[in-house]
Amino acid sequence: MNPQFELEFEENGYKIKVRFHCLFVFSLLNESFEKVASYGLLPNMIFYMLNDYHMEVANATTILFLWSALSSGLALVGAFLSDSYLGRFRVIALGSFSSLLGMTLLWLTAMNPQLKPPPCSPLSSSCHSATLAQLIFFFPPWPCSMAFGADQLDNKKNSNNERLQQSFINWYYASIGVSAILALTVIIYIQDQYGWRVGFGVPAILMLLSLVMFLLGSSLYIKVNTEKSFFTGFFQVPVAAFRNRNLALPDLDSAYNRSHNSFLTAPTMKLRYLNKACIIRDPQQDLNPHGYASNPWKLCTIDQVEFLKAVLRVIPICSSGIMILLSMFQQSFSIIQANSMDRHLFPSIQIPAGSFTVFTIITMTVYVVIYDRVLTPILVKYTGNPRGVSTKLRMGLGLLLSIVGTVLCAIVESIRRRTAINEGLADKPDAVTSMSAMWLIPQYSLFGLAEAMNAVGQIEFYYSQFPKSMYSMGMALHTLSTALSSLVGAALVRIVDGVTGKGGNVSWLSSNINKGHLDYYYWLLTVMGVVNLGYYFHCCWAYGPMDGEPMVRDEMVESEERPQSRATPLA
Repeated sequence: MNPQFELEFEENGYKIKVRFHCLFVFSLLNESFEKVASYGLLPNMIFYMLNDYHMEVANATTILFLWSALSSGLALVGAFLSDSYLGRFRVIALGSFSSLLGMTLLWLTAMNPQLKPPPCSPLSSSCHSATLAQLIFFFPPWPCSMAFGADQLDNKKNSNNERLQQSFINWYYASIGVSAILALTVIIYIQDQYGWRVGFGVPAILMLLSLVMFLLGSSLYIKVNTEKSFFTGFFQVPVAAFRNRNLALPDLDSAYNRSHNSFLTAPTMKLRYLNKACIIRDPQQDLNPHGYASNPWKLCTIDQVEFLKAVLRVIPICSSGIMILLSMFQQSFSIIQANSMDRHLFPSIQIPAGSFTVFTIITMTVYVVIYDRVLTPILVKYTGNPRGVSTKLRMGLGLLLSIVGTVLCAIVESIRRRTAINEGLADKPDAVTSMSAMWLIPQYSLFGLAEAMNAVGQIEFYYSQFPKSMYSMGMALHTLSTALSSLVGAALVRIVDGVTGKGGNVSWLSSNINKGHLDYYYWLLTVMGVVNLGYYFHCCWAYGPMDGEPMVRDEMVESEERPQSRATPLA
């Protein structure tokens, strides 16, 4: 069954027929409602934690970092469970329900005063902090239905299958962009104008609609069967190599466990310790009658080993992107800055502090469109590179722009702080200075441009080095970078706050930003960014030139599903 509907309209004398897959629409609506709900909560959460939960800025920011890390980490766990055990439909349904439950509990904290600390005046020493039970409400996980939505259009018999898949991906990211803009404008405005009860209630209702929309199509969905996950092979190779650690590397290619019809006859000599994972000791014991490994935790294929090597090779370059995400995820501090500045765009129009993040999203979207449609055709004529410029160069430019962004953050904060002190607001952190918050727009835009160049460059880098069957691994690495950057951010905030606040000194990350030194913190991020850029250059040098060919072919990965050939015993 392939439910679909068509719309026909006339343009310039031609009849144009557009065909929509109902399941395609179900998936996009589910994702759009969920993104509006989740993105609408994060920006203003810092104010809810400061004002209603009486937290210090450093503590609240640490919790938000951990929240982000947990969300990204659960996305990876969900991907593993959906591919290997439960299936995507069940995992997304469970994830959507848990998100709805989390948002509902968060909304209840706004409705029920007993679920949060009692009110008190700002900066009062008698304020009670939130208990551990109350903090649990801040950790609802977010699901992702991109892969599931792509499954609904995956029909190998359809000659337009690849085009439909690409169309879904384009619409998926377009829906995310639109959802983010709506969340950062409409939802933030509702929270500012109507308070937390309505502001948290609307995302909960949207999440409910997302879940209902997803379940309505349950009887129509194409549910792909679970299979062996790539992640399993990650663990099998090092375990098998460790078990065979006492074996010497053989000289004969036939001593290695080679998949049937594989292009590889022997593993490469890079990271050769892992080659021990595919050494056959005794074919009678190591291989079953069908030619498969009797125990995949003792014997792997050459292809499995080379697949892991391919991933390990790109991890250093991938890790360099953590610094960009770390710089971008300082939005809690930037939102507090914006809240203390004049946010009037016009005398009668004031931009909510949490909505400034929309400039990052807009810049990212504009860059992607301009680079893909305008710059790439021009650059191809001069560079001969089908992507315009190399992915490594774009990643490097993204890192450089993120450094410029943190420099700008430090300069603007230094001016803002000095302005606040000169206006007699040193002891009034909630007061608004005369300095316009529009000075924050360039730094938001720079981070958007930096992230677009680096993230898109990273994904294209993975695509150029991995076969199509491994593309999901590139997204997994990017998600892992997001989780790690959040953990690093949480640790950095705790260290900086603890070290600079010793001996009765005012912490750089003080809740009174007019007395703290947020500008020094930004300078620290700048130094870290410069060191990271040097690390990236070294990783590029160590990686070597890119020849444009994937390090592991599709045939190599697909061959793992075919019967394996017998091999001779190790001499």
